Amino acid sequence: MRAAFWLLALFAIAAASALFAGNNQAVVTVFWPPHRVDVSFNLAIFLLVGFFTLIYLALRALTAVTTLPSQARAWRAQQKERAMYGALMDALAHQLAGRYIRATRSAQNAITQEQSLSRLALETGQVPGYSTVRASQLQSLAHLLVAESAQSLQNMALRNEHLQLALQSSAPRHAQEVREGVQLRAARWALDDTDAARALDALAQLPQGAGRRTLALRLKLRANRQLKQTAQALDTARLLAKHRAFSSSAAQSIVRGLGLELLSDAHDPVQLQQAWNALDDNERAMPELVVHAATRLMALHGDAVLARSWLLLVWEQAMQAGSVLSDSLRIKLVSALQPGLDSLDAPWLARIEAAQAARPRDANVQYLAGMAALSRQLWGKSRQWLSLSVLGLQDAGLHRNAWRALAVLAEQRGDEAAAQEAYKQAALI
Repeated sequence: MRAAFWLLALFAIAAASALFAGNNQAVVTVFWPPHRVDVSFNLAIFLLVGFFTLIYLALRALTAVTTLPSQARAWRAQQKERAMYGALMDALAHQLAGRYIRATRSAQNAITQEQSLSRLALETGQVPGYSTVRASQLQSLAHLLVAESAQSLQNMALRNEHLQLALQSSAPRHAQEVREGVQLRAARWALDDTDAARALDALAQLPQGAGRRTLALRLKLRANRQLKQTAQALDTARLLAKHRAFSSSAAQSIVRGLGLELLSDAHDPVQLQQAWNALDDNERAMPELVVHAATRLMALHGDAVLARSWLLLVWEQAMQAGSVLSDSLRIKLVSALQPGLDSLDAPWLARIEAAQAARPRDANVQYLAGMAALSRQLWGKSRQWLSLSVLGLQDAGLHRNAWRALAVLAEQRGDEAAAQEAYKQAALI
């Protein structure tokens, strides 16, 4: 359709020209003493148009001749730029494919091409499309690819050399994001070398915003755990959970594990209470942490009343119908309560007796009730409940303690045969 319109336009121009030129009787006279030249007006118009066309073509030809050197330089720069980007893409492809030596060569070729292009731009200043911003970024990325390949090949000297070159190339402000990436990669390599202190130094050099990114926090968590900095690792894990870097179950598992480590690192009741206070409300509500804290407090000869106050919530959860607490956690709960039975107050004794009455088939509750009765010198109740508990206890430690308690009760009433049998059962476990 466009060709048809052009054809119609040409016909219209031809018709207009024929109408204008066919009946034009005008004459142009040129006086050049002593000569006189008479030409038609149409010929004069054609001569003028031809003259200006000739001048235009001559100027275009002169311009083309004078710009040939700059066009040649631009063509060479374009070829260098294409080779540079091609080498960088090859380096990345080889890196992903695990061809680390080839990746190193391609990246070094990209660096060489970029340096040549930079010199050409500096000498002539006529490299079209050349940008110092892109040049700095490309240099940093190429050096980073060489360092990454060297890390995979365990060539630490080459890795450190190109790491420093990458940091130098990304020093300008416009290459800040590339520099942050290089520092994050340096932190990861330090962790691979089990040098957590160097990794933390690299992370500390990041801007505040970059230091709170998920990748930086993951690296910081690894570094803190390698250095056994449990409190800092716990803070970092909380931030990662807040950023949803893990699934809810994984985040809870990580926080719970770090909380257990924090409590285990305490070496006296004061330190343990400080560690307990350092946990947030959600963590202090985790049954595993509560039971471990109470167990640790009793092992450090701390306040039994404080330990029972921590265990109260877990006790209520364990005694509810349909409780989801595991059997191992129930056993740990009983073991945590046992050392403080001598100072057991009336409310707690009532709770234990109520639980024994409500759960007559729970061997762990029967054992705890029997030991509580033994501490109160209630020999009959203690013997009754402990005798029932030994039939169903699964934990070897509790089972052994139950038989020992029965042996003590047998000795107290003078039944040597029963005492010997109880000690024998305890020894067999």
